[in-house]
Amino acid sequence: MLRVLRATNSHPTVDWIYDEVRKEIPHISLGTVYRNLKLLRESGEVLEIDLSGTLSRFDSNPENHYHFRCEKCGRVFDVDEPVNKELDERVAQKTGFKVSHHRIEFRGLCKECQKGS
Repeated sequence: MLRVLRATNSHPTVDWIYDEVRKEIPHISLGTVYRNLKLLRESGEVLEIDLSGTLSRFDSNPENHYHFRCEKCGRVFDVDEPVNKELDERVAQKTGFKVSHHRIEFRGLCKECQKGS
């Protein structure tokens, strides 16, 4: 599963991962895929993207980074922008919370969907 995830930059859903893994392991169950993705997430190998109540997507880059979600096609893209750690500090100072990290998801239309509009 990790190899399948690392071979794509599409931030796939569990169903997509399941379909791809079944090409190599035809008798694998969906439950096995869920369990293994959970283990990979807990071990820090993958990142689960589950913002705004949409289907979870998975990212083989576990480092904290930003994403862009197209509001038309639903695809998720990495945003090549450094994470603003000063924001964590400002929020911690204002609230007294101990902030470990934040996630930001940008939304709008991807380049392909802009062409079709």
